Order: sequence, then C-alpha cells, then structure tokens
Amino acid sequence: MTAANEPVSVLCFGDSLTWGFKPGERTRYGHSIRWTRRLAKALGEGFYVVEDGVNGRTTVHEDPMRGDKNGFAHLATARKAHMPVDILVLMLGTNDLQSRFNMSAGAIGSAMSRLIFSACQSTDDPHGQPPKLLLISPPPLGDFDGSPLACMFCEKSIAESKKLKDVYAALASQYGAAFLDAGSIVSVSKVDSVHWDADMQAPFADAVAEEVRKLAGV
Repeated sequence: MTAANEPVSVLCFGDSLTWGFKPGERTRYGHSIRWTRRLAKALGEGFYVVEDGVNGRTTVHEDPMRGDKNGFAHLATARKAHMPVDILVLMLGTNDLQSRFNMSAGAIGSAMSRLIFSACQSTDDPHGQPPKLLLISPPPLGDFDGSPLACMFCEKSIAESKKLKDVYAALASQYGAAFLDAGSIVSVSKVDSVHWDADMQAPFADAVAEEVRKLAGV
C-alpha cells in the first residue's frame, strides 16, 4: 500500500465508460469533462487517480475480431504497472451484454467474480496488500431503435442489463467490497443507448468520490 505522506492511489479499471467515450462521435471527452478526471479534481491532492479504460473491454472474453479486450487478462498487469494501488474502482459488464456473447446477468456475474478474486490477491507490491475495492454496476442499456450500436445488442441485452445491479451488489457483499449502482445516478445517452452524455459525468464523479473517501477513511 501507499507509504505515509504519499497520496492514496486510485485505479479506475473499466471499458469505454471509464475511457470517456463521447456517444455518436467515437471520440473522448476532455479532461474537464470525463468523470475520471473530475474524480481526481473532487478528491484533491491527497489522492492520485489512474485511468485504465479500454473501449470494448469485457470481463473475461477474448475478442477475435477486435482483439485485446479481456479484462481478466489485463487486470494483474494494470495493478503491477500502477502499484501500489490502494483503491480499485472496477466497472465492467456492458460489453459482455453484446449479442455475440449471449450472456445472462448471472453469467456476467460469474465472470466478474473472477476479476474480483484476482483483485483480492496480493501483487508484487512491497507490502503485499490487495487494494480496497469499489465495484460499480453499469447503468441499464437503452432502446436501440435508431442507435448506431443496434447491430451489437438485442432485446436480451437490454433485459439482462437491468439485472446486473442486483448481481453485482451480491458479489460486493460476498467479497466485502463497496458497491455503487451507476444506474441510480446516470442514464445512457439517447444517441447510442450505451454511453453517457456530458452532463452525466459530474454527478457520477461526485458519487464515486464519496465512496472512495469512505474506503480511504477520510
């Protein structure tokens, strides 16, 4: 863990929702807008926030078409690259809802369990301590009628997305992690029914900051 007088290290590990994908434009929100940078500003100098969001990242799936999207395969390396990590903010699952993976919310929860178990293990950190964990369930998907992403998702995707919060809440309880339901704070953009508009970024950052402070004990 972080040495005395050093800022609390916070690793935000996720997909395009963490990267800051701007719906409809395939570009990234700037530092003054996206929630991860707003989180850093809200937390202040006592914290160091690291962004690790990859567009299309899944919990455990290899992507034969797009490649290099397996979150489980990435997580240990990310932790080692940014160690010491005091707090891990983990938000994945949206891409697992794609039609081609054909996963239920329960199956996605089982996959997420692998990541959480990995996160609970010590790394090469000199102190050998795993980070505290904030598990976030992504908000439910929207209606894909007219969405540029309609070819990637289906009605089952929407239905299962609404079940993730309960599945993730149970996982957080099982592993002693903090939990946040993103869907209680933000809603997906009507532009593509997956990503978030600019006005969703600040309230979400504030909610995450509140949970991170609790985990840090400040």
